[in-house]
Amino acid sequence: MPKEFSRSLRIADQIQRELAELLQHEIKDKRLNQITITAVEVSRDYAYAKVFYTTLANQEEYASIEKGLYKASGFLRSNLSKRIKLRIVPQLTFCYDKSIEHGAYLSQLIDEAVAQENKKNISDE
Repeated sequence: MPKEFSRSLRIADQIQRELAELLQHEIKDKRLNQITITAVEVSRDYAYAKVFYTTLANQEEYASIEKGLYKASGFLRSNLSKRIKLRIVPQLTFCYDKSIEHGAYLSQLIDEAVAQENKKNISDE
C-alpha cells in the first residue's frame, strides 16, 4: 500500500516552490516575468522533471517564452541543486499547461448553454 504523500510528490512540490521563487527573484529575462508554475511531475528515478507552466502572455509570445525557459533551464537546475539536497537533480523539461485555457473555454460553453436555456424558457412562457 503506497504512502499518502510519496517521496516523489514531496520532491515535485519542493521543486515547484523553488522554481517559482527562482523565476520571481533570480531570473532577469523579461520574457519569463509572467510565468506561473502550475505543477511538476518527477520521474520514478528522479532524473527528469516535467515542469508545467502557464502565462498571461498572448499566443504570439509562447515561442519566445519557451526559448527563454530552455535558455534558463541550466541556471535553474544548478540553483535547484544548491537549494534542494538530492543525489540527482532532475533534468528540467518545460511544458505549457493548457488546462486553465481549457477550463475557461468549458466554462464559457456552459454559460452559453445556460443562457440559451433561459432564453428558451422565457420564450416558451
